Amino acid sequence: MLSILGRPVEGHCDGRSRRHFLKLGGLALGGLGLPRLLAAQEASQPAGAQALSHKAVIMIFLSGGPSHQDSLDLKVDAPKEIRGSFQPIATNVPGIEICEHMPRLAQMMDKFAIIRSLFGSPDQHASDMCVSGYPIGAKGRQDNHPSLGSVVSRLQGPVDQAVPPFVGLTIKTRHAPYSNPGLPGFLGQAHAPFQPEGEGMADMRLNGINLDQLRDRRSLLGSFDSFRRRTEGNRVFEGVDSFTRKAFDVLTSSRLVEALDLEREDPALRDRYGRGSADPAFGEDAGPHWMDQFLMARRLVEAGVRCVTLSFGSWDRHGANFERLPEQLAKLDQGITALVADLHDRGLQNDVSVIAWGEFGRTPRINPGGGRDHWPQASCALLAGGGMKMGQVIGSTNRLGEVPQDRPLHYQDVFATLYRQLGIDVANTTIPDPNGRPQYLLDRREAIRELI
Repeated sequence: MLSILGRPVEGHCDGRSRRHFLKLGGLALGGLGLPRLLAAQEASQPAGAQALSHKAVIMIFLSGGPSHQDSLDLKVDAPKEIRGSFQPIATNVPGIEICEHMPRLAQMMDKFAIIRSLFGSPDQHASDMCVSGYPIGAKGRQDNHPSLGSVVSRLQGPVDQAVPPFVGLTIKTRHAPYSNPGLPGFLGQAHAPFQPEGEGMADMRLNGINLDQLRDRRSLLGSFDSFRRRTEGNRVFEGVDSFTRKAFDVLTSSRLVEALDLEREDPALRDRYGRGSADPAFGEDAGPHWMDQFLMARRLVEAGVRCVTLSFGSWDRHGANFERLPEQLAKLDQGITALVADLHDRGLQNDVSVIAWGEFGRTPRINPGGGRDHWPQASCALLAGGGMKMGQVIGSTNRLGEVPQDRPLHYQDVFATLYRQLGIDVANTTIPDPNGRPQYLLDRREAIRELI
């Protein structure tokens, strides 16, 4: 923990016993303090690495595994025990139909692309596959491979030294694999995500200003400005190493705080996104219906973040599938279309890629409890932005939605495409592991030709 001394209180000979302290113990990741984190990050980055502009990706994990047959791949000609009760609706792209509970998406289908032939994920309730392209394996979480955000942090570094390149908005869950925002794997904690709602931020104290008061910009900036004035020219502070100075810059920069402060947005725009809640959806142990996170993700990439991850909803519908999905699909429909429309309105549709998907699909046959069970054999994904070709459906499943039929695509094929749009050539790029051996980012290294 870094403690920077404030103005001493008169009348005490030691000059220290009743000083005010600025505690900078927060922003710690995995027990690694921010100064040490920055030191590790610089040591692991190529010399002279610097970015003047950036591409970004927003990764939305639909925790629990969404039903492809009830959202983006309806099977209206299948028997009733397969097709369910939802009806398809036409979209603004001729020939593409989706679920009736996503009318906003239907009117913006020209700005999205659907993959209906996704495969490759095992039966694991975890975000690992959706943030890294690798499931839990023999070497642990993500089989010790780095997540996309960690790779981008390692290869491209920060756009601004005061803004982390990788931010995870995923809330903590009892089932820990749901709340993996993207682990750094063999890259180490230098490239772990910064989590604004994590324990590190909760521990931060800025001259009596805690996390709940971060949105009070006047008090916060007053605290920062006062501290900066007291430390300018201070010989003690001049002796602090460069990594502590970087940590101080992150904590005292208004850029990150402003990005996290949604009160700065027009209320009408916030209403377009929807507000939602940080509480887990339906009281279940999974993601929240928190549409604010879509807006926060957009603000973060504008501030210089390269990768933002978040989780949304509880899609593990073994029961009450057709009772709860209408509400859930409607909320996703509102949040993701507001995000993509906002990106287009701001001219960011070629710079920011958006991906929304879950860890697997659901069984074609509806179970006796009115739900669908785990089905790793087939799933779907929704993409937008990033300069990719939109207004299309890629691939298909068979008549019952059991297996990919046309153009089967692995999760890693999607990752290869996202990396390409971020400016990273996965066919030729490697990163040395702790033993110095070069490691490719993916096992499958060809981008999806229909999207590029």
